[in-house]
Amino acid sequence: MPHLPFDAVLFDCDGVLVDSEPITNTVLRDMLEELGWPLTLEECMNTFVGKAVKDEAATILQHTGFAITPEWLKGFQARRNEALDRDLVEVPGAPVAVRAIHAALQGRIACASGADRGKVQLQLAKVGLLDAFDGRIFSGHETPRSKPFPDVYLAAAAALGVDPARCAVIEDTVTGAMAGIAAGATVFGYSPGGLSHSSAAALRALGVREVFIDMAQLPALLAGWCTEAVSR
Repeated sequence: MPHLPFDAVLFDCDGVLVDSEPITNTVLRDMLEELGWPLTLEECMNTFVGKAVKDEAATILQHTGFAITPEWLKGFQARRNEALDRDLVEVPGAPVAVRAIHAALQGRIACASGADRGKVQLQLAKVGLLDAFDGRIFSGHETPRSKPFPDVYLAAAAALGVDPARCAVIEDTVTGAMAGIAAGATVFGYSPGGLSHSSAAALRALGVREVFIDMAQLPALLAGWCTEAVSR
């Protein structure tokens, strides 16, 4: 593929590389119902997509009266991982796009997720992408603040030795896009529709520079950014 006008490309994981949100939120919905908070899957996804469950303790407490504990979180992660290992599939076109971008940038890509590292590694392995991100996986659980703060993207850029302003960030939620923009990166928003992703209008309202609906389009969109920038 043509030269890319970025020094690195930083990918979110859930909803960008893997179609995980319906699976994770089905488990979460079931466990919240066990605590006395009945939700439809749509309601659960509208509340929690793009957010780390551990960061939503106050919301869960408000609706259930239960202060989530490390043991409850471990139980959630175990049930979630079992479901992901059984049912997870890739976002269509993501593996091919990732490998094309990996080749064009000589490996200067990273996965920067708000999820815990174990989940990210399980998911990337499940869809055959773990090797593409070997040594370049960053978790919001391991930074001082998770998304919507920029910490995980700043950590990824620093580890790659690049200026965040020279990075493209690929996101699909308002929460993640806020993190990428706060890091100073150029954010490309994946918004194919459905509950798993923020709307194109919501992403654009934040300042997302380009919104697209097909992951197969991404390498060309990134390559075309150079032409667009030079022509201005």
